[in-house]
Amino acid sequence: MKVPFNYLNHQFNNNKIYFDNWKKLINSSNFTLGYYVENFEKQFAKFTKSKHCIATNTGTDALIIGLKSLGVKPGDEIITVCNTFYATVGAIVACGCKPVLVDCDDRYQIDVNGIKKAITKKTKVIMPVHWAGASPNMKIIKKLADKYKIKILEDACMGIGSKIYSKSPGTFGEIGAMSMHPIKTLNVMGDGGMIITNSDKLASWIRKYRNHGMSDRNHIDFWGTNSRLQPIQAIVAKIELKKVKNIIKKRNYNANFLDKELSKINQIKIPERIVDNTESYVLYIAQFQNRNKIKSFLIKNGIDVKIHYPLPLHLQKASKELKYKKGDFPIAEKQARSILTLPVHQYLQRKQLIYIVNKIKEFYKKYD
Repeated sequence: MKVPFNYLNHQFNNNKIYFDNWKKLINSSNFTLGYYVENFEKQFAKFTKSKHCIATNTGTDALIIGLKSLGVKPGDEIITVCNTFYATVGAIVACGCKPVLVDCDDRYQIDVNGIKKAITKKTKVIMPVHWAGASPNMKIIKKLADKYKIKILEDACMGIGSKIYSKSPGTFGEIGAMSMHPIKTLNVMGDGGMIITNSDKLASWIRKYRNHGMSDRNHIDFWGTNSRLQPIQAIVAKIELKKVKNIIKKRNYNANFLDKELSKINQIKIPERIVDNTESYVLYIAQFQNRNKIKSFLIKNGIDVKIHYPLPLHLQKASKELKYKKGDFPIAEKQARSILTLPVHQYLQRKQLIYIVNKIKEFYKKYD
């Protein structure tokens, strides 16, 4: 039996609705910002219960522009977690700032105690990551930020559709950055990103910056860049946004099934699930004994599994200038040796979920 990790061929199998809307776009010649982008922004702001949504070309652009909107300057320190995707730290470096990394906890989220220890006079922003679609303790992070008068930019690129105490990720700090990369719960046919904020001032600056700093067609207020979401992708995003609630519901059903069955296996460690939170399950990650062997076994048996990621950021070649070393973040390093990501997407059938569990049981019965 085949259990694919990639589900995009299923998602876009019936593509008539996209082409019908693209024909309207072509007839309108509204190819740069305009109605289709603005309409999606309004819908997404409503979805996240935010005052403003500004769509960008990528989630990485959302992080970079979000940081710039908060007034960061070269040499400022930005605190984030060491087990995130490269774009989180890459955005900090792109702004000329210094990434200050802290370890993660048993849920793969940023260690809130580590944040407090990492704060210095140079700390400008805390950038918590909603890793895999779960969330860190944003209430504690918010209290820390308020106490030390530090701003928050949430890397909520994997958080679309998640809930924290009934609130959307990205709504606890000044800025939330999100992504519509194909792996995400809201995805387009390529890249796309969003910045959400409740600040009129920040929103006004961001709208200009992502469009060259233009206040209108004939004037620029400051030097910006071109980071506009393309209308063709905004159409896809608006169509897919209507599906997100059902996608989250199905992914949670699949994840709950895996949690229940895999928690019976002693060689597997499932992260704690927070009762008041709803995860988006962009990634379903657990820790497996003999990870490399079971990974090969599952792939051989048609189950497409991944590792997100086998080497934490502080040990990457690009991080040498940050002067971290092996052993600095022991929890993330230990997890990197045992984590495995299983398929959990909304197109999985129950028989495929059962097949995953049975093959894992077979491995540990025969080979462990």
